[in-house]
Amino acid sequence: MGDKSSIEWTDATWNPVTGCTKISPGCKHCYAERLAHRLQAMGNPRYRNGFEITLHSDQIELPLRWRQPRRIFVNSMSDLFHEDVPDAFIERVFATMAEASWHAFQILTKRAERLAEMATQLAWPRNVWQGVSTESEEYVYRIMLLRQVPAAVRFVSVEPMLGRIRRLPLRGIHWVIVGGESGPNFRRIDPDWVREIRDQCLAANVPFFFKQWGGFRPKSGGRKLGGRTWDQSPQVPILGIRETREQTA
Repeated sequence: MGDKSSIEWTDATWNPVTGCTKISPGCKHCYAERLAHRLQAMGNPRYRNGFEITLHSDQIELPLRWRQPRRIFVNSMSDLFHEDVPDAFIERVFATMAEASWHAFQILTKRAERLAEMATQLAWPRNVWQGVSTESEEYVYRIMLLRQVPAAVRFVSVEPMLGRIRRLPLRGIHWVIVGGESGPNFRRIDPDWVREIRDQCLAANVPFFFKQWGGFRPKSGGRKLGGRTWDQSPQVPILGIRETREQTA
């Protein structure tokens, strides 16, 4: 439940829910599952259930105590739109995000169907960024569902990238993150796949963020593409935070 994060595209993580279940190939070597079992073995009470869905009601208002504005990744150890998370609990999380207007909240889900179904019953303050994971062409449909969501920022995480995506539907998308898999059983990423996504983003004027090549450890392969890092992000002023898009060299 950290107010600091080593994830390159965020500043902090907030986990009112922990645990998840696998639904697509990108879940096969889930880093959150490995970490949850490690924390369980260490006796961390938050992970007494291992990687089973666990609601932490006492954590819902945590961001209100963080006075310094930051980008907050919501549920880095779970999926907020998992079918076992009640609607009412999700609504409470959204209420906190609306109240903590000085932060930018980044939600990422693979369950785009439930996201689209719930979109009309949720309030969407401008500081909530909603994203979907799309690891290969087979899951591009998640982006089409994301387009139905009235979030101020809609973003796509292609991580771990497991296959070529010849045409990423970028209309209505404000940010794309790409990354290779890490861990002892990592699946290699093809540099041509990454370059193809970058070029699509440049052509569509969509900010592109390259997180990592991946490897046994997250930083094993570095994160340079074409001799430089790609840290572009959306231009969205949110009270205490102003995201500035890096200029393309």
